Amino acid sequence: MLKKVIPVEDAISVLHDGDVLATTGYGGHGVPEQLLVTLEKRFVETGTPRGLTLVHSTGQGDGQDKGLNHLGHEGLLRRVIGGHFGLAPKIVQLVLTDKVEAYNLPEGVIAHMYRDVAAGKPGTVSKVGLGTFVDPRIEGGKMNRVTREDLVELMTIGGEEYLFYKGTPINVAFIRGTTADPDGNITMEREALILENLAMALAAKNSHGYVICQVERVAAEGTLDSRQVRIPGVLVDAVVVAEPRHHMQTWGIQYNPALSGEIRIPTRMLPALVLDDRKVIARRAAMELLPSSVVNLGIGLPDIVGHVANEERIHDLMTLTVDPGVMGGVPASGPEFGAAINCQAVIDHCSQFDFIDGGGLDAAFLGFAECDGTGSVNASRFGNRIAGCGGFINISQNSKKVVFMGSFCAGGADVSVREGRLHIAKEGKLTKFVERVGQITFSGPGAAGRKQAVLYVTERCVFRLTREGLALVEVAPGVDLERDILRHLPFRPLVERPALMAAALFLPEPMGLRDRLLDINIDERLSYDPVTNTVFMNYSGMRVRSEEDIKIITAAVDRLLEPVGQRVNSVVNYEGFSVDDDAMQAYMDAVKYVEEKYYLKVSRFTNSGYLRLKLAKELEKRQVTSQVFETRQQADRARET
Repeated sequence: MLKKVIPVEDAISVLHDGDVLATTGYGGHGVPEQLLVTLEKRFVETGTPRGLTLVHSTGQGDGQDKGLNHLGHEGLLRRVIGGHFGLAPKIVQLVLTDKVEAYNLPEGVIAHMYRDVAAGKPGTVSKVGLGTFVDPRIEGGKMNRVTREDLVELMTIGGEEYLFYKGTPINVAFIRGTTADPDGNITMEREALILENLAMALAAKNSHGYVICQVERVAAEGTLDSRQVRIPGVLVDAVVVAEPRHHMQTWGIQYNPALSGEIRIPTRMLPALVLDDRKVIARRAAMELLPSSVVNLGIGLPDIVGHVANEERIHDLMTLTVDPGVMGGVPASGPEFGAAINCQAVIDHCSQFDFIDGGGLDAAFLGFAECDGTGSVNASRFGNRIAGCGGFINISQNSKKVVFMGSFCAGGADVSVREGRLHIAKEGKLTKFVERVGQITFSGPGAAGRKQAVLYVTERCVFRLTREGLALVEVAPGVDLERDILRHLPFRPLVERPALMAAALFLPEPMGLRDRLLDINIDERLSYDPVTNTVFMNYSGMRVRSEEDIKIITAAVDRLLEPVGQRVNSVVNYEGFSVDDDAMQAYMDAVKYVEEKYYLKVSRFTNSGYLRLKLAKELEKRQVTSQVFETRQQADRARET
């Protein structure tokens, strides 16, 4: 015995019948496998503990036997409150056979709930989940017929709707780190992710519970760098040293120093992807990336966007993120998803969802399994196949732009890319587009109501969300509109003279995205609506570097507005916009010129507080409209009044 370092059997002996157990992990990252293995062994041998409530914010398992699958025994669990279930089929089976009560709540909500429980609050208040299956007016997050208690309530605060998620005090927390000292101080230097370990430990400790931390090694007392300690010893009751086979960095990898940030690797060494229908989808989605933007990538098809960004040498122009807390770098895919190579920073899970829920993401790339004519998406449950929402609801509801990615059909489709065209040799048995989604993980009408920019990208076409539902805006070369698209849809989309998808998507060589992103492309950024007499200027992600750039912009505005013959209203999107210092004065003089010559009224907006102040100051000096709004909605309201 070495103070808090004790045998694993002794550590988990504190679990009693009916306790609430919270576990950490993300896929195969950071899972306290040794603790779960030992708990399973104890239950199989003794039949105790029984009737536990399991709380977990993410999927924790390998889809077969590891992670939370160790707890998939009838009698061991009474209730499960989880964010994602697809990696724990043994628990899913208990849910499907009504052997446990089960709730699927958004990943970010559960992560925040740990902090709220720690702070002594009754639960978590959030807009996340409104209009989706977790809304109590729809399903309330309940997963089967034996789940009856309402854990989600609808509230009105200040005239606006919110959801209240009832908090669950934690009796025992299973967490994980790399190194512990005898006093229980924990560092995480060999972990790829920090996750919610600290928040979970705080929640358990302040619930008068017990915190057990699994580590791979123990350091001498007083030798840990205090600035590297992620969980202070005062929050840890027991430390367990795991066997190496139960403390792998992720499933299949004992330790990769590139995932923990110990080393950085040349990204040019990463292999290029084969050109197929999946890469076409990822390439088309990548065309929505903008310089200086912050982007979230989901699992599956969306994580290929990171590989495309690396191939096109554009990953340095924006910040790619993953929801467990990774900022920057090239996100990993497959079993390593959740981590990243050469990342800028790794923050804790809860803080990442503060950023996401608060609207920090400029764009999100997410997969979809079902989509209907209203633009609603199901990514969580398909009959008896339960994946769970994970962070999907938080991310899709709060990103400024959402790009959903998926194949048009599923089930045996034979689709290839040859000679710059898409070839469909055999259709799949099922189309991803349905009359009505089986479960609402993303509400199309809700997104349309808040004027969220939403695209749906497949290998053969692209849809855009409108107030009337889906509009078909692009078709792949080689695809017949009626035969290959419309006749497979159970609804009739708006057909807005669909353009051909870019030819470069279907050719093996790089698309030249870097040049495209750094080019101002001003003619593509300006549009005039004669019905409302309004010009829309989309300067999102644009960087103005010289007086030559300013001349190009001014000339394009003149070409568009001089023929109109009257003054116009204007809405200008400055999200992610930047001007080099040497060009700022000339650019603002050009803004004054355009306003005085063409505008009746102008509304400008950007979510950057710094840019709002900078623009407002320069506009005020020139005695032109100086108010810069924070959101597009505010700008639209100002224009309409």
